Amino acid sequence: MKKMKSVVSLMAAAALLAGTIAGCGGNAGGSSAPAGESTATEAAEGSASSGATFKIGSIGPLTGGAAAYGLAVVNSVELAVNEINANGGINGYQVEMKGEDDELNAEKSVNAYNTLKDWGMQFLVGSTTSACSLAVSENTHEDNMFQLTPSASAADCVNYDNVFRVCFSDPNQGLASAQYIGSKKLASKVAIIYDSSDVYSSGIYQTFAQEASNQGFEVVSAEAFTADSKTDFSVQLQKAKDAGAELLFLPIYYTEASLILTQANTMGYAPIFFGVDGMDGILTVENFDTSLAEGLMLLTPFAADATDDLTVNYVKNYKEKYGETPNQFGADAYDAVYIIKQCLEEAGATPDMSVSDLCETLKSQIVKITASGLTSDTMTWDASGEPNKEPKAVVIKDGAYVTAE
Repeated sequence: MKKMKSVVSLMAAAALLAGTIAGCGGNAGGSSAPAGESTATEAAEGSASSGATFKIGSIGPLTGGAAAYGLAVVNSVELAVNEINANGGINGYQVEMKGEDDELNAEKSVNAYNTLKDWGMQFLVGSTTSACSLAVSENTHEDNMFQLTPSASAADCVNYDNVFRVCFSDPNQGLASAQYIGSKKLASKVAIIYDSSDVYSSGIYQTFAQEASNQGFEVVSAEAFTADSKTDFSVQLQKAKDAGAELLFLPIYYTEASLILTQANTMGYAPIFFGVDGMDGILTVENFDTSLAEGLMLLTPFAADATDDLTVNYVKNYKEKYGETPNQFGADAYDAVYIIKQCLEEAGATPDMSVSDLCETLKSQIVKITASGLTSDTMTWDASGEPNKEPKAVVIKDGAYVTAE
């Protein structure tokens, strides 16, 4: 994986007053912190009530094989908070943020939640991945804290009424992927390789397979692997090749996908590769020949090459601050912060409200608002916690993600 810049401290209020605008391509200031040790914003001296601030926490894998997800989330929360503070805060109050590393481990995600709770977190943007978010939601539910996960897509992640998400659910990703492949007539024979030990992967696989018969293509091979057998995919690939699959659907994470593409190339098998949001990050895998990903497609709510002003500015500012092109996990997290901001402003909420009262306020507001952001021009929610928005498809071309035609 390419070395990503560490999450750093947000700028203090003094820097804001001096005219340095953070999150708009400037230097955020403060001391840097290594990945996994994100620091919080200094409390703003100019807040409306004796230094009172809103506190947003974020949790994700900032180290390890899924760091491309967690860093994008925490970095984008930081970027959004910087922008909000530079523009007067929320209802006149500044915002602090703190990010914690869970290393893609559910137990560590709960520990990270407790650390953030001790810090004074009032809302959680996280956890980044499904299993971790499911574990943390037991705590946020007990504490009645508002939880808005940018990217945890397992169906059960929003079982509690205090938990909402910005991303599509696993069932919706599977359904939308099958419909896209069918509507674009990308293949008549499709093979699937999925992780049966992972709720994310198996959930997408199930709805994809169910919808396939309605979309004019045949699933000719569906082969699983588990967390204990995710290095050698020769058997699964050979079955797909022997079945004549023209497209290989991979509802999995990018690390395993990079191995599959490498091994498929070795055996001379070159189908269309098609993934979902877990594929976002494959271009950052260390020692992976990214030319093998040329033509790979994935369904995502965000395309970094979009030409609207919001996307152009977000991508520009993110690149300047962190040295990378942001992925859809980051875009969902950036939207999440602004969704919380919109709800708090429309309710006239203040940071001296209890965590539970803020949660009830946000729960009542999010089902009323229509939000516009990086991942959709129009986003709405109902009490189920699920978003309503349109997906996009991107394709890797010349080593970059571009909008699919």
